[in-house]
Amino acid sequence: MTHDVVVIGGTGVDTTVYVPVLPLPYADTYAVPPVIDRIGNTGSGVALGCHALGLRVKLVDLVGDDPQGRFIRGYFAERGIEAGWAPAPQGTRRSVLLVGPDGRRTSLFDPRAEPGERLPRELYLDAVRHARHVHVSITDFSRHVYPDLEGRPAATVSTDLHDWDGENDHHRDFAHSSGLVFLSETALGARREKVMRDIRDRGRAETVVCTAGADGCHVLDAGGLRHFPATPLPGPVADSNGAGDAFVSGFLYGRLRDRPVEECVRLGALAGAHACTVPGTHEDPITEQALLDRFPAG
Repeated sequence: MTHDVVVIGGTGVDTTVYVPVLPLPYADTYAVPPVIDRIGNTGSGVALGCHALGLRVKLVDLVGDDPQGRFIRGYFAERGIEAGWAPAPQGTRRSVLLVGPDGRRTSLFDPRAEPGERLPRELYLDAVRHARHVHVSITDFSRHVYPDLEGRPAATVSTDLHDWDGENDHHRDFAHSSGLVFLSETALGARREKVMRDIRDRGRAETVVCTAGADGCHVLDAGGLRHFPATPLPGPVADSNGAGDAFVSGFLYGRLRDRPVEECVRLGALAGAHACTVPGTHEDPITEQALLDRFPAG
């Protein structure tokens, strides 16, 4: 099978804690609603989001031989999503998410990274050679997949830098080796445009998309730098976790359907808006039918 999207790395388990306020003032004890373990991390979000939109997906990753790793493997198997797994001796990546009443979150991320860690090539090489698109998560070992993506059209390789500040060296390989780059403006402030242009000028990027939450997003491509407004939420905010990954999934859906960038942005925004209205990180991504039903009316 030729996959529409192959996702490299980025699975994990999120432990969600709903707190009365963020930032959380110090106290010895808080009584909170039930604490829930859910499928999490960025690679999971993109893979599950694309799968819900009818795209043929494969995910490859390192996970631990631990309860969290078994949970992740079972979650993908139950949904019929093809995956390739290799062992991570140090254990499965985890996050603790503190979510406030307004849906904002603070993430405490445990990357479980090991120096010299590599993804076995037999897990992904054949799949990426034939995939229509490859999305590379910013797990440290994923950077070593890029040499095997050389020769592909730049536009068929993407990454999400999340809240990169434009300086952290961890993100540079991903920023400069991908043709489609997503990031958030959270840590950029007035430097947003400069960082976006640096990504495009110093690497392979043809399109850079910088999301800005309720302010929409900014896109830099051959047409210049443009701003797109946010899409109204279809309901009250429940949880902002996973909104960025949902945006990426919706955007990739549009790209793989040969939609112009303006429509890709709108599809991504609709998917991200949906994610903000459902509890959890990636458990209820928007379906293709729901996305298309909302698209004409937007």
